[in-house]
Amino acid sequence: MTTIAFIGLGIMGGPMAANLVRAGYDVIGYNRSRPAVDTLIERGGRGAAGVTEAVTEADVIITMLPDGPDVEAVALGEHGIYAASQPGTLHIDCSTIMPDTAERLARAAVSAGRRALDAPVSGGERGAVEAALSIMVGGEAADVQEARPILEQLGKTVVHVGPNGAGQTVKAANQLLVAGIIELVAEALVFLEACAVDTHAAVEVLAGGLAGNAVLDHKAAAMLARDFKPGFRIDLHHKDMGIVRAAARKAGVAIPLGTLAGELIASLRAQGHGDLDHGALLLLVEQLSGRATTNQER
Repeated sequence: MTTIAFIGLGIMGGPMAANLVRAGYDVIGYNRSRPAVDTLIERGGRGAAGVTEAVTEADVIITMLPDGPDVEAVALGEHGIYAASQPGTLHIDCSTIMPDTAERLARAAVSAGRRALDAPVSGGERGAVEAALSIMVGGEAADVQEARPILEQLGKTVVHVGPNGAGQTVKAANQLLVAGIIELVAEALVFLEACAVDTHAAVEVLAGGLAGNAVLDHKAAAMLARDFKPGFRIDLHHKDMGIVRAAARKAGVAIPLGTLAGELIASLRAQGHGDLDHGALLLLVEQLSGRATTNQER
């Protein structure tokens, strides 16, 4: 049985680790807060008190952490993944981080006699729970092939997009698209409500045409209900838009609409809404339209 160390059992990591347990893998979980580890144990996994304990037995290590510094903190150093794991161990990072950080981690892994893939995911909490994530993988082809049976237990779409760092570049493009689409969906919903249209009927017909998209399918109902319980928090999308803008600047690419979407996300965060779902961009559209409401759920 393949033993997988899973580090980071949050909104995304928790259900991803649980899906691997259900698929028959021996999963050892570690998280900074203990309740998430206990939840994994209840689902049939094992728990560890620290990174070293989690990775010592592992054949494969998966990290799902908030940002690049968090990944580097657990991967590097005297007690990190690359020092404490067995030689040849494969590290799959599913976090969303800077492409150059992913490249740097891959070089460190090779220097330590380990291997690394960047495999960020898209699909939010629902995708993690339903094992329906889209996974964009950067790294050596042989390592991707080895990781594929595991990744296919987490997502419906697993694509090798290039060398180390390429997965994170594609994820940056994903977050750019998602930010823009959510903003446009928010604007459309506020517009429809202002015109006294049956918004649920409108969403149904819009979703069936060229304007159809996953945001309409999975988030419109919650946005209309002002239910912004986080599936993906504004705080994290704000971080991701920083990655997008930095990567685009490095590539010499202008992203005017993406920059505006990033500023709108930053504004919502500055108003204290960083813990809400990114669908809460609707609140900002209402505010700009003079139609602010108090009917919102966290």
